Amino acid sequence: MAHHAAEAIVAGHICLDVIPAMEEKKQGLHAFLVPGKLVEVGPARMSAGGAVPNTGVALHRLGLKTRLIGKIGRDLFGDEILRALRRYGGELTEGMIVSPDEHTSYSLVINPPNVDRIFLHCPGANDTLCADDIRPEALSGARLFHFGYPPLMRRMYEDSGAELARLLARVKRSGLTATLDMARPDPESPAGRVDWRAILAAALPHVDVFLPSFEEILYMLRPEAYRQLARQRGSEDLLACADGPLLSSLARELLDMGAAVVAFKLGEHGLYVRTAADPARLAAMGACAPAGGLAANWLDRELLAPCYRIVEAGTTGAGDATIAGFLAALLKGLPVEEALRFAVGAGAFRVERAGAAGGMPSWQELSERIAAGWAQRAPGLHLPGWRYEEREKLWSSQERAGG
Repeated sequence: MAHHAAEAIVAGHICLDVIPAMEEKKQGLHAFLVPGKLVEVGPARMSAGGAVPNTGVALHRLGLKTRLIGKIGRDLFGDEILRALRRYGGELTEGMIVSPDEHTSYSLVINPPNVDRIFLHCPGANDTLCADDIRPEALSGARLFHFGYPPLMRRMYEDSGAELARLLARVKRSGLTATLDMARPDPESPAGRVDWRAILAAALPHVDVFLPSFEEILYMLRPEAYRQLARQRGSEDLLACADGPLLSSLARELLDMGAAVVAFKLGEHGLYVRTAADPARLAAMGACAPAGGLAANWLDRELLAPCYRIVEAGTTGAGDATIAGFLAALLKGLPVEEALRFAVGAGAFRVERAGAAGGMPSWQELSERIAAGWAQRAPGLHLPGWRYEEREKLWSSQERAGG
C-alpha cells in the first residue's frame, strides 16, 4: 500500500478513552462502586488516547507531515479511533495496523468531580505489536521515528526488552533519528516487575533522543529510591524531589547507556535536557542530527526551560504535546534553546486547552506567542550550581556552561 510522504512517524501505544459524565456524590467514589447498585451516569465522551494520537496529532497540527502507526482490532472501538484520527486528516490513518483477530485497547475513565480518577485499562492489540508489524516500506522517506509507551505493551518489555531493541535497531539502520518516550507502569503489573534498567541498557544504544518523565525514569533506574520517597511523601507525585544534582546524575546514566540527548518532563517545572559530550554520538543521530554550526550548539549542554504562565484547564496529554514541540524543533533544525522553548510552549497550549488535540496551535501561532514575550514561571526546583540566562530565558548548569 502506498503511503503519503511523511517526515515523522509516531508509533506505539494507542487506545480509546471512554469517559462517562458523572455528577458529584456526597459519599465520593464509594457511591459509585457498590455491588449490585445501578448508578446513573451521563453521556460518554470518547477520544483516541495514547502516545500515537497524542504526540502524532500534535506534530501534525504543528505542520509536520506525520504518519501514525498503532495496532487496533477490527471492532467498534477500532472504528471509533480511526474516525477520530481522520477528523485531523485522512492520511494520518494510512499506517494503522488493523488486526481482525484482536481487540482494540480501551480505557474506562471513572472521573467523578473532586475525586482522583480511576482507569480501567484493557491493553488489547498493543500487547502484540512487534518489530515485524512495522514494515520497512512504512519507514521510507521519513526522517524521524518516535515510539511511545513501551511499558504498556507486553511484547516490548518481555524478554528483557528484546523486541523493543530489535525495532529501534531496525529504525537506526534505516538512517532515521530514533526517539523514545515512556509511561510509568503499575508496580503490581507484570510491566512493573521487570528489570527496566536492563531493558534501557539494551534499547538506548539505538535511541537518539530519550524523553521520559522524571518520575518514570526514577522508578526505572532507582526503584528503591522511588519507593522510599513515595513512602516519605505519602504520594507518587515526586516532582518536588527533582533537584539539579539528581537530574544530572540520572541523565548521565542514560547518556552512558547510549542515548545522544536526554530530556526529562518535569510537569509544572518545565523540561530538562542534557546532551552528549561526544561529537561523534551527535553526528550519529541520523537524518535529524545537528549539522554544521548547529552541532556545536547541541554538544555537551545541560539546560532547563521553565513552563510558560497559563490558566490551567487540564493536564491530559501535556507531556506528549511537549515532546511534539521538541521533536518539531529538531526536525526543523533549530538550536537546542529553541527546541526547549517550543517544547514547553506546546505543552502549555495543551494545558490551557484541555480536551481534543485539535486545541494544539500551528507552528506560526506558537512562534508568535513565544516571540511576543510569553511570561514564564520560575522552575520551583533546587538547582545548586545553575544560573538563569535572561537572554535565553533558560536555566543552565554553570559547570557545563563553563562558568
